[in-house]
Amino acid sequence: MADRVLVIGSGGREHALAWKLAQSPHVKQVLVAPGNAGTANNGKISNSAVLVSNHTILAQFCKDHNIGLVVVGQEALLGAGIVDDLMSAGVRCFGPSAKAAQLETNTSFAKAFLDCHRIPTARWKAFANPQEACSYITSTDFPALVIKASGQAARKEIIVAASKEEACRAVQEILQDKVFGEAGETVVIEELLEGEELSCLCFTDGVTVAPMPLVQAHKRLMDGDQGPNTGGMGAYCPAPQISEALLEKIKDSILQHIVDGLRQEGATYVGVLQTGLMRTKDDVKILNFNCHFGDPQCQVILPLLKNDFYEVIQATIDGKLCSCMPAWSENRTAVSVVMASEGYPGDYAKGMEVTGLLQAKELGVKVFHAGTTLQDDKVVTDGGRVLTVTAIKEDLMSALEEASKGVAAIRFKGAIYRKDIGYRAIAFLQQSVYVSKDTIASSALINQSEPPTAAGSRSGKVRTLGGSTDLFDLKASGYDDPILVSRTKGIGTKLQIAQMCKKHDTIGQDLVAMCVNDILAQGAEPLFFLNYFACGKLDAEVSQAVIAGIAEACKKAGCALLGRETVEMPGMYSPGEYDLAGFAVGAVERGQMFLQLARVAEGDVIIGLASSGIHSHGFSLVRKILLMSSLHYLSPVPGGCGDQPLGELLLTPTKIYSKALLPVLRSGHVKAFAPITGGGLLESIPRILPESLSVILDAYNWRIPEIFSWLQTEGNLSEEEMARTFNCGIGAVLMADQELAQQVLKAVQRHEEAWLIGNIVASHTGSSHVKVKNLLKALQLNRSQFLQNAADVDSHLHVEPQKSKVKVAVLISGTGTNLAALIAYAKEPASCAQIVLVISNKSGVEELRNAARAGIPTRVVDHKLYGSRSEFDCTIDRVLEEFSVELICLAGFMRILSSAFIRKWNGKILNICPSLLPSVKGGNAHKQVLQAGVKVTGCTVHFVLEEANTGAIILQEPVSVNTHDTEETLLERVKEAECRAFPIALQLVASGVVRLGADGKTCWKQEYIYTADPH
Repeated sequence: MADRVLVIGSGGREHALAWKLAQSPHVKQVLVAPGNAGTANNGKISNSAVLVSNHTILAQFCKDHNIGLVVVGQEALLGAGIVDDLMSAGVRCFGPSAKAAQLETNTSFAKAFLDCHRIPTARWKAFANPQEACSYITSTDFPALVIKASGQAARKEIIVAASKEEACRAVQEILQDKVFGEAGETVVIEELLEGEELSCLCFTDGVTVAPMPLVQAHKRLMDGDQGPNTGGMGAYCPAPQISEALLEKIKDSILQHIVDGLRQEGATYVGVLQTGLMRTKDDVKILNFNCHFGDPQCQVILPLLKNDFYEVIQATIDGKLCSCMPAWSENRTAVSVVMASEGYPGDYAKGMEVTGLLQAKELGVKVFHAGTTLQDDKVVTDGGRVLTVTAIKEDLMSALEEASKGVAAIRFKGAIYRKDIGYRAIAFLQQSVYVSKDTIASSALINQSEPPTAAGSRSGKVRTLGGSTDLFDLKASGYDDPILVSRTKGIGTKLQIAQMCKKHDTIGQDLVAMCVNDILAQGAEPLFFLNYFACGKLDAEVSQAVIAGIAEACKKAGCALLGRETVEMPGMYSPGEYDLAGFAVGAVERGQMFLQLARVAEGDVIIGLASSGIHSHGFSLVRKILLMSSLHYLSPVPGGCGDQPLGELLLTPTKIYSKALLPVLRSGHVKAFAPITGGGLLESIPRILPESLSVILDAYNWRIPEIFSWLQTEGNLSEEEMARTFNCGIGAVLMADQELAQQVLKAVQRHEEAWLIGNIVASHTGSSHVKVKNLLKALQLNRSQFLQNAADVDSHLHVEPQKSKVKVAVLISGTGTNLAALIAYAKEPASCAQIVLVISNKSGVEELRNAARAGIPTRVVDHKLYGSRSEFDCTIDRVLEEFSVELICLAGFMRILSSAFIRKWNGKILNICPSLLPSVKGGNAHKQVLQAGVKVTGCTVHFVLEEANTGAIILQEPVSVNTHDTEETLLERVKEAECRAFPIALQLVASGVVRLGADGKTCWKQEYIYTADPH
């Protein structure tokens, strides 16, 4: 049944939201409150006069008028809790809660959050006293020139001062003159950053992050970024200034980090999150947040969305975004130009008649109304920003030209607009073209300082003597008239899993494979590869493992590893984190290039090459499925999927097809080749299909690895979700004539497992370009065997199902605790434990406040107030019983518990020791380790027994001792290990896998022993 939707707001953003929602067949009417002239009686769209500021009245209106969804465009309403109130009243509403919306509505909160989670931002400080603020401005060694009211003020009113004197005057105006009213009770003073300012938006359901194409908005009023700041005078999308590898890093290290951090703090973010980014010469830093679509960002992004917008919103609200990931138009650029009233952003006249709207529509542009209203059936101006004219074309220049034509067709008195929207991108693209040509001409590549094992070998590679470049001679490679083909890639979420599992030797092959396989799609041979490795602090063993994996992959691909860049960026990455990007160049003779779509014809046959597993795409969904399951990356692989740890199976590297396929591709018998990458089978194959043709695949024709059956079962994924996310066992496809298909298949099968998996047919209007028959049935065939294997394992191990979460209390003394790690773990859906109480023997400690912020009850039992240890312990015992506690974790608890207490809670108390018991005991373990000269230390989680410093060991995580380690550096690394080990040990005990036996020894219900990688 079709739905009624209410969009709240009156600007160009709200017109764009209503326009996109109205395209959905699930939507029968879109009401906009209060709306504008563009949303008044426009097909499915009409205006409403409902009072949106009174949430009770609004909720009743929605019920009375069968409103199935409310979409909020304005930040003020989000900050006022409209989403919380409507959802509580049973009305579905799209947007973040008031608590999560503090990212936008409370600048001090946002900055503190970024600092807490080590997300790069400008240096800052908040003040309520104007004298203290001015003193800070004049004394800092950086330009503290950005002045923001901490509360909910319009972001266009932020003051960017030209001098310290001007900054001090701005502080006086905000704090003393109250120019921003209540929003100016506090000011945030920020460092002025220089660089390229961009907007990065994403959908998120609180777990999954789905980035949108990058946008650059133009905020200054006049051409050349001159004049006063405005709400935005235009925008374009996508912005080319950020590489794909850096975009992937922004998603994983910034957007995902923000969403995860908010969830851990009890403020799960659901909706659209827009981050203002500044790409400085050093790194990318966050400027600000919008907790909704920005304006005019919305007007250039939504026209590029290929999905049903309504379906994406519903999936986001339901926490199922991973099953409805948005897709974006490729090879299309959107440009929006804002037309504003004369005098804006200051005082301006209203009531000016707007003409030429029909002519603009006939030109093919989309006009989104903002400050307009109807007066005597005429459209007249009613605001500062009046209209946004949006054009979508194949490239930026064409889109700008089209938008300019649309603007020229529209008239109203005093109209002002910019003519240079996108000029920064145009300059960047022109510069990039020049640099590219220069690089090819000089053949100058990056530095040659690589380990001896890292360099692949092939003809054409030339090393300079005493220089810092490598050269590549194309003639020596045997090419006469070559076309160079290049590809740049990053790893994405799979890299995070490698870091969690501490398995670094295979991730390099994924990087090489993604680049090389894409180059093969053009029929090109890979020639050389370069890589970029970035981290906060270099770990030589980790980097060497990664580079060795890249080198080995280059040998498999038959290309040279010419150079690498290794960068340390303290503060940009958390300990143990790193990022990877790769760049490959290949060559193909001019007459042998692929992607000649006219060659593909109806009746051609599809040959599928086996994948090695999941390869490198779909890991955001894999990560979410694991969060919802009872498994961890270190768990044994479930059922019949193998006998290795699950994380190791997931990290099986992507196959490299170049050596096996190049002879086949050069035979002339293959019409097209495509690796199965992002978008799975449904979106990868159409990239090499003409619009008039479709593909029908039969899943019975190939072998599907069992891991896909497990993912489908555990995630309850539909057939379409599987085919749109994963390769489902097909790593790449070839297209060939029916008469030559068997010949091509046999040639491929000499090197790779392959099958005839489908045919090419004529496409019908409105139908999908790829249909996969019998996929769910084929997965279920695997699943039946998987379930039988799993049942056999469960019956053998006698593992009882977990009925409810075990109630846990954490005892602390306020310093050096692992409480944050335990809280974060307990909030994961797969956790078998619930932290119901935190007890400290000291009052006023920060960890108590952290627990309270997480919604956990706290108690202080001060040992100084009791005459004996037993009296103190008895009081703690009574509090534990009050909360029905079942397990106790000692996290930095500095009191010795009495024997009577330990006996009562025998097998129910877990402690963590900063050493590998029993080899190192007692205090100052790190000093003992360094003095003894041992090479490995670590931490131990154990059951507490009556004898001090001993216990039945549950889990140990080793930490290598480096030659340059001090007590401080070793302490820091062992603390990181503790934060990983303690939650895992708690899960093992809470799930019933591990218990304390009657003999005082650890008993395992499952027949495996956890061991951590010593690296």
